[in-house]
Amino acid sequence: MISSLSGRVSYFDEASLTLEISGVGFKVSVPRPMLQETHVGQVLSLHTYLVVRENELSLYGFPTMEARNLFVALLGVDRVGPRLALALLSNLSPAALRAAVLSGQSYVLGRVPGVGSKTAQKIVLHLADRIAPVDGDESALQLQMSDGELLEALTGLGYTVVEAQAALQSVPKDAPAELEERLKLALRYFK
Repeated sequence: MISSLSGRVSYFDEASLTLEISGVGFKVSVPRPMLQETHVGQVLSLHTYLVVRENELSLYGFPTMEARNLFVALLGVDRVGPRLALALLSNLSPAALRAAVLSGQSYVLGRVPGVGSKTAQKIVLHLADRIAPVDGDESALQLQMSDGELLEALTGLGYTVVEAQAALQSVPKDAPAELEERLKLALRYFK
């Protein structure tokens, strides 16, 4: 199995990029936020996962091992294939996905295009015992749960999941844990 690749980007489109390594171009499907930060000629290192089907080999790449491991865990859920798993990781950061699963907030997953409420519930049930809090830190889990609520509040105000995720990432790490304060800071992103 191909578990990682490092090379120069020779081409990219809205769903994948071509990573050239020693004269060989590997087409790799990557999360959308990664494509937005990529340019031709850039040197990238990706953690990859090879999906083997009867008539197709598909390579999926991720900037971190955590994202790759979440992708593999998502593939273990009934009715979640590589494209849907990649859509989840394109719309939610690994931290937001982890927080949604750990706090049982399937509605956060259900807002991702292509994920229905039943599939979102299956994902939460399947991954609940397979995902541990980051570093076992209870305060980090509380903050992640708060971020899940913040994501819900922003999408409830009409922002897309991607916009809400960007606003969430703009909130300073040392911001207060109260939802109202974090919401005010997140809304500043849109000004």
